[in-house]
Amino acid sequence: MDQYSPFKGKTGLKRILNAAGYSFAGFRAAFQNEAAFRQIIFLNIILIPLTFFFRISPAEQAIMIIVCLLSIIVELFNSAIEAIVDRVSLEKHELSKNAKDMGSAAQLVSLVIIFMTWAIILLK
Repeated sequence: MDQYSPFKGKTGLKRILNAAGYSFAGFRAAFQNEAAFRQIIFLNIILIPLTFFFRISPAEQAIMIIVCLLSIIVELFNSAIEAIVDRVSLEKHELSKNAKDMGSAAQLVSLVIIFMTWAIILLK
């Protein structure tokens, strides 16, 4: 009996193409179904281009962009946690609430990181 998932059988270029397709499907699902994800994307659409107008070093600009992109990653994980919790049960349960609240807390931390990083770099 094979212990691996039947979905893991692809190798090489086919695997890479499949993975890219799954990634784009994930972005599409998050954008279509998650208002918070759309808000984070909108924030990034504003903040990332702004970095090109500041008199900062390339390293500082890269850090400012990286922390913005981090918020997208955190929101994708947060949305995935919410989806899996809702898939398991829509019944109110303290563990489900904790999982969703922790995902939300992670997103808050990523937004604080953006604010602090930008403030430190721009107010130096």
